[in-house]
Amino acid sequence: MSAAKTDRPGAPAVAGRRGGRVVAVAVVAVFMALVCRLWILEPVAVESDSMEPAVGAGSLVFVFKPGPELFGVHSGDLVVFPSPADGTPVIKRVVAVGGQQIEVQDAVLYVDSSPVAEPFVDLDTIDGTYYPRTEVPAGTVFVMGDNRERSIDSRDYGPVPLESVDGLVLGPRP
Repeated sequence: MSAAKTDRPGAPAVAGRRGGRVVAVAVVAVFMALVCRLWILEPVAVESDSMEPAVGAGSLVFVFKPGPELFGVHSGDLVVFPSPADGTPVIKRVVAVGGQQIEVQDAVLYVDSSPVAEPFVDLDTIDGTYYPRTEVPAGTVFVMGDNRERSIDSRDYGPVPLESVDGLVLGPRP
């Protein structure tokens, strides 16, 4: 009698459907992970110390790729864009947007002639640093590293076009 219970008609088909569902769910999960990775959220390893103390070398940050289109890019945002030197991903802080004027006087950043409070910047290591008053062109952002002494940024390669910004870094803000 027990053999009749295990040999029910249709039992193997039910097990086969369950296996097919598991495979389908796995395929959908892999597809969604790829979509998320390619177009929404990308992990980026930080190799330089130019953003310390906010983001240290060896850190892993997540870049929200549709962020610039959805929310815009604002002063204080951490952004990722390709390095003008070699195309590798670079993380910097936006300090001014198109139409604003920036300058650095004795290590203090001024935007539109007002000093910017930047508690994350160690002014003692960069005192005596100057950058001339510059207007940020429309459609660009001026970016700087928090570790100003060690950062290669817009002071070296100029403003970054908004269309070059790959995404917004999720996490630290001033």
